[in-house]
Amino acid sequence: MPIYEPGLEELVERNVRAGRLTFTTSYREALDGTEFAFIAVGTPSGVDGEADLRHVAASARSIAEHMRSPLIIVNKSTVPVGTGDWLAEIVCSHQTEPIPFSVVSCPEFLREGSAISDFTQPHRTVLGSLDAEAAEKVAHLHLALRAPIVITDLRTAEMIKYASNAFLATKISFINEIANICEELGADVKEVAVGMGYDKRIGPNFLDAGWVTAVLVFLKT
Repeated sequence: MPIYEPGLEELVERNVRAGRLTFTTSYREALDGTEFAFIAVGTPSGVDGEADLRHVAASARSIAEHMRSPLIIVNKSTVPVGTGDWLAEIVCSHQTEPIPFSVVSCPEFLREGSAISDFTQPHRTVLGSLDAEAAEKVAHLHLALRAPIVITDLRTAEMIKYASNAFLATKISFINEIANICEELGADVKEVAVGMGYDKRIGPNFLDAGWVTAVLVFLKT
């Protein structure tokens, strides 16, 4: 595997041997008879902090140029709010012939080092689309994960991802500020965090002082 994630290599090998997983660099081959196409490419931050959507755009163009039957395009990449509408415009403008398609936003909530368990045991699955039928079909794909499914419009789904990231970063920033105060007053921030975490409205997660985080939220309009 070109990347390391605990259990990933074994998971890929098992499913390749079982014939459930294949790889190709050909969009034409991959889209032949396909009902769903997932976009899961990187969106690294640019020099000004804004998400680099070049890979998303390139994927959308290639899908448009090679699709030959109705398709549901599912975006897994972390993207600014409004990207789903922009993606649909790219597909429309690059199709060689008019073919029906729908765009569904399905943001990922994975952590490095825990991606497999986060995927197979999610807290929830978020889906957003202007096509309710397409969203329901993607929801059906996720039923086996036995997690709550939230279905919204495109922009709301994209905003849920950014709002979740921002809230978690807020908790980390908050406990770091509390740590500074504890240091001045002679209190133990670890015990403070434990005491706070017993409150179900707060919870114990992401209250580990010392984490460094920075979150930039860009809303694409």
